[in-house]
Amino acid sequence: MKVINLVLNVLWLILCGFWMAIGYAVAGIICCVLIITIPFGIASFRIAGYVLWPFGRTTRERPDAGAPSCAGNVIWLVFAGWWLALGHLVTSIALAVTIIGIPFAWANLKLIPISLMPLGREVVPSDQPFTAR
Repeated sequence: MKVINLVLNVLWLILCGFWMAIGYAVAGIICCVLIITIPFGIASFRIAGYVLWPFGRTTRERPDAGAPSCAGNVIWLVFAGWWLALGHLVTSIALAVTIIGIPFAWANLKLIPISLMPLGREVVPSDQPFTAR
């Protein structure tokens, strides 16, 4: 299973992961320049790492996330989330044109919810038992 994840991650990196991770990194840098939005920058860098190498990992809601995460997600959605989600959508359409790109297009569509609402979520290994997630 780890070999399959490695192959999928390398193909993902070549086809779309690198460019999408750059988008998240740019959003993170912009957020870190503005002092009050540093938590958004940290979330953006966390997602950039996930978008760079997604196979073998998943996201889950943090149990300690509360109202501040919800309010932060609304702010994120207005200022950065919509264009990152648009990037995932455009990339998935381009990947869906080719036969080999269809699974990657589907994976890109699965990343849209986390690009819209990243706060209050964490990236965990997908081979971790469900109860430990």
